[in-house]
Amino acid sequence: MSPPSKRLQTKPVITCLKTFLISYSLIFWFTGVILLAVGVWGKVSLEAYFSLASDKTTNAPYVLIGTGATIVIFGLFGCFATCRGSPWMLKLYAMFLTLVFLAELVAGISGFLFRHEIKAILYDAYTHAVTDYNNTDTRSNAVDTIQRTLHCCGNKNYTDWIETAYYKEHGIPASCCKDNTKCTPESLKDIDKAEKEVYTTGCFSLVTDLMEANLGIIAGISFGIAFFQLIGIFLACCLSRYITNNQYEMV
Repeated sequence: MSPPSKRLQTKPVITCLKTFLISYSLIFWFTGVILLAVGVWGKVSLEAYFSLASDKTTNAPYVLIGTGATIVIFGLFGCFATCRGSPWMLKLYAMFLTLVFLAELVAGISGFLFRHEIKAILYDAYTHAVTDYNNTDTRSNAVDTIQRTLHCCGNKNYTDWIETAYYKEHGIPASCCKDNTKCTPESLKDIDKAEKEVYTTGCFSLVTDLMEANLGIIAGISFGIAFFQLIGIFLACCLSRYITNNQYEMV
């Protein structure tokens, strides 16, 4: 059994580590709530953009919702493990934080390295969506939503619609119109008249310009959140070690 003075020195350290780890776990829990909210928002607001890459509904928002919910649960678990002072719970919490750190790091690096491939996939997806446009299916509705929201028309520009089967029968889609009250079926079927009535800028350039302009900010935030997990791993491991050592010292 170790001297009482040594145990008295250990207890303030444990108390300090518990305070820091509980504070960290609450912040970690809050990031989970944010991810959960972003996932729900993405499902409601960005479904049109995601659906361009696939004929089926995308799982991306559900991944965010699932990840956010898991982080919320483990954030609460971290608070509980810290309050209980259970070494095995703290080790489990540290293992989960390690997995989150590795997953975020791999996702961030992959997104940065393959950003050009992602742009190419988006370009091909939008090109096919414009070519196969019929005003009824999911991808056509996605094209309409993007054109109305971003005030754009076509992939590169509004003339992309000339080569489509839809244009030959109906002209340029009404979602390209600057003002629906001024657009007529006759003007939409005449590319020269349509130039004055529709948006002329292509949608793809607007999306990629916005993405590239914010790439540095997104990368910085992503890596910042990833390395934030290291603080929790360090605190959980240190607290587990101090509690275990203190238990041995009391024997």
